[in-house]
Amino acid sequence: MSKQKIPFRNHQFETSLFNQRVIVAFLFMLIALGGLVFNLYHLQVRNHDRYQVRSNRNRIKIIPVAPNRGLIYDRNGVVLAQNIPVSTLELTPAKIDDINATLASLQKLLNLSDHSIAKFKKLMHRTRSTKPITLIEQMSEVQIAKFSVNQFHYNGTNINAYLERYYPYGESLTHVLGYVGKINDRDIRTLKKDNRYTNYEGTHAIGKLGIELYYESTLHGKSGYQKVEINSHGRIVRTLDYVAPIPGKDIKLNIDLGLQLYAYNQLKIKKENPITHKMEDYHRRGSIVVLDPRDDSVLAMVSSPSYDPNLFVHGISSKHYNALLNNPDLPLLNRTTLGIYPPGSTVKPQIAVAALSEKVITPNTTTNFPGWWRIPHSKSRKFRDDIRWGHGEVNVVKAIEKSVDTFFYQVAYDMGIDRLSTWMNKFGYGKPSGIDIREESPANMPTRGWKHTNYHQAWYKGDTIPVGIGQGYWTATPMQIAKATAVIADEGIVHRPHLLKSVMEDGKFKPIIFKDFPQVNHTKKQYWNLAKEGMHRVIMSGTARKLFQNLAYEAGGKTGTSQVFGLDKGEEYNSEEVAEHLRDHALFTSFAPLNKPKVLVATVLENAGWGKYAAPIGRNIMDYVLINPKISLDHT
Repeated sequence: MSKQKIPFRNHQFETSLFNQRVIVAFLFMLIALGGLVFNLYHLQVRNHDRYQVRSNRNRIKIIPVAPNRGLIYDRNGVVLAQNIPVSTLELTPAKIDDINATLASLQKLLNLSDHSIAKFKKLMHRTRSTKPITLIEQMSEVQIAKFSVNQFHYNGTNINAYLERYYPYGESLTHVLGYVGKINDRDIRTLKKDNRYTNYEGTHAIGKLGIELYYESTLHGKSGYQKVEINSHGRIVRTLDYVAPIPGKDIKLNIDLGLQLYAYNQLKIKKENPITHKMEDYHRRGSIVVLDPRDDSVLAMVSSPSYDPNLFVHGISSKHYNALLNNPDLPLLNRTTLGIYPPGSTVKPQIAVAALSEKVITPNTTTNFPGWWRIPHSKSRKFRDDIRWGHGEVNVVKAIEKSVDTFFYQVAYDMGIDRLSTWMNKFGYGKPSGIDIREESPANMPTRGWKHTNYHQAWYKGDTIPVGIGQGYWTATPMQIAKATAVIADEGIVHRPHLLKSVMEDGKFKPIIFKDFPQVNHTKKQYWNLAKEGMHRVIMSGTARKLFQNLAYEAGGKTGTSQVFGLDKGEEYNSEEVAEHLRDHALFTSFAPLNKPKVLVATVLENAGWGKYAAPIGRNIMDYVLINPKISLDHT
């Protein structure tokens, strides 16, 4: 039996191997520890700011604080647009584990309708889950109390309190003030384009029309913010920093509320309801502009029918909006600045001044036409007067007084369209009046170029003739008619119509001065006096004499009747035989006192017939302003 050799252990080698392994393990641990230290250094030192920001985003939140919107006052300090406290209930879906269960619970707790829940879900599908979505737009006190007691049950749900716009005088001032509405995607694009979006991040509403839109930057103010620490449920733990918003500036308008309401009621009549057969208030289609002709400040501006602007503050329902949109009386249309009508005979004083200035006629020029006029040396159609046998011997003053069409047919023919349009542009026709709201049409003062562009036809002599009495292709807005009349009243000075009177600065209302337009030059004072004398006689012995008896002051005025459609040769107009929407419009423009005017009224009644039917409104308003001691017409 062989013996196996057992080798002796080499302690020196094993010790050396062990030491090598220990060193390798130590180096490995050292490298790993170094990597860990390096990574900690990288995270805690080099990228500290980056991760600090990300960490803060999880626990620190910047909440924009919307400024209080500036108030709007009338000239006497009556609030026309105010702010009222409103509480909304908002849910952030990303912070709610079971949104359906939460909605069901809230519906039962707060007595919400199925429609409200369905509306929320529809909105939720169109909105990012991280953004708050409104469930209740205006909470009642009972709902606020119930939710506040049970709020700890609802993560990601909170009450948001803010101030909301309210218009206490409703539809009577809609087309002056306009309204604010919820900020939509189009508003956001515009704000971003103008680099103003950051100032609106905490704001719910923005000016949409009227004064609210035109003076948005003045009324809105500057947003502030608060830096708060929040917990894992998104609730505020403490406030770290607060920068107060700067409120919007209050503004005062030239509007006199009492006069505005009085003028608005002038367009109300009693009419039988065909369904109930009861007499009800009916708003006539038309508009009234009341100016102070010394500077064209707007004392009242009425468009009828109108609508309640408060419907748009929350966001009007499609049902209500479609009802307004499809209403044949067009309540959404601001007739004072967007309604366009042939100005009719209201322009005869301006045409008279233009013809006198161009030496087309003189103060002594007279005509005597047999009730009709025809283009000289032609067999064209006869342009007829309102009296078949004519007015006899007529000079420029009598032509205005009796509104003699044949006189102005001849004037228009002699002036030609080029001079006519140039002069009427000076009075403000064919271009925006400059009023401080954006909803305005320039209407149309026709020219040769305009006809060629729109009809691809040359301008004919026959096109000029109806322009001489404010018809044909000529259209104007009630505001333009008022402005042109003010030029006559102030003898050539062309003011800019304006609603704004003053802006709050340092605790006081600072008056705003609006720059006038270029004056109507090269016109003798005598010519202005002749035009004003003709307008004075309209009231004393002319077309409006029966409506201005026992007048307590001297005034000037001009009636106007504008045709809605043309008549064929030999056809006569009979208002009782045509549909209501085809009847003539009634216009009347006036100012008083005659030589130092303080008030000017321009009225348009749609499809009301002769211009004299609009005259009583002009008188009523002038009486209200000049005889009523409550009206203040100061310029401070």
